[in-house]
Amino acid sequence: MSSTSQPTTLYGGKAGRRITVRDIAAAKDRGEKWPMVTAYDAMTARVFDEAGIPVMLVGDSAAMVVYGYDSTLPVTIDDLMPLTAAVVRGSSRAMVVADLPFGSYQSSPQQALETAARFMKEAGAHAVKLEGGRRVLPQVEALVSAGIPVMAHLGLTPQSVNAFGGYRVQGRGQAGEELMSDAKDLQAAGAFSVVLECVPFELAERVTTSLSIPTIGIGAGPSTDAQVLVWQDLMGLTPQPAKFVKQYFNMHEAMDQAVRSFADEVVSGAFPTREHSYS
Repeated sequence: MSSTSQPTTLYGGKAGRRITVRDIAAAKDRGEKWPMVTAYDAMTARVFDEAGIPVMLVGDSAAMVVYGYDSTLPVTIDDLMPLTAAVVRGSSRAMVVADLPFGSYQSSPQQALETAARFMKEAGAHAVKLEGGRRVLPQVEALVSAGIPVMAHLGLTPQSVNAFGGYRVQGRGQAGEELMSDAKDLQAAGAFSVVLECVPFELAERVTTSLSIPTIGIGAGPSTDAQVLVWQDLMGLTPQPAKFVKQYFNMHEAMDQAVRSFADEVVSGAFPTREHSYS
């Protein structure tokens, strides 16, 4: 694959160069659906990259799955910066998108630009994601004007969980029309894609067909252009996953069995053997 050629598919392609926003747009034109997963470290990123995952999100969900908080709100730029850099180093083909954490972009376009520039320059991110509709349009416009690709996020935006009164489905009734308007405004502002989280599937379908940029669903039904899950959710590490999560493996059980087997062999003296010792 040359440095300028486009991959024939987003998912499953071979490493030749990084996926770009042009590739994402081309997939929308082809009607191709594609997967996105979160990643927070180099080793996991390498596995996902080799599997052909085209886009990895270093989500502010790290607040919960990496740092042990009960929401995304406490995580900081300094928390996410080394995780983003690790995912970039661990991958060679996937586009790596960095989540801008709560409080790092809301106050002004200048603040958003300074935060996003750090993720691009210091961590090597290829794009950033931020939450919100019309209230963040100036931020989106400023970032895009500066050459920073922006992934938008509508519906249940976890950084606004306190304003929503909890983790609830968003976009029913009149709120759905407002979300549709926000999505179109974000597209006009230059966002290259938009995440739709926990919205009715009929609304997600309407938004998807109304936009020329791809939609990425999480709890938004089957009609979006792409789907994203937190990797710990899909691997079965999360004790009580949300309704929209499908668990593809019981990693909790596998890890529990492995560490118990190790511990039992240490206690019994079965490990290490000569095979695992130096002479």
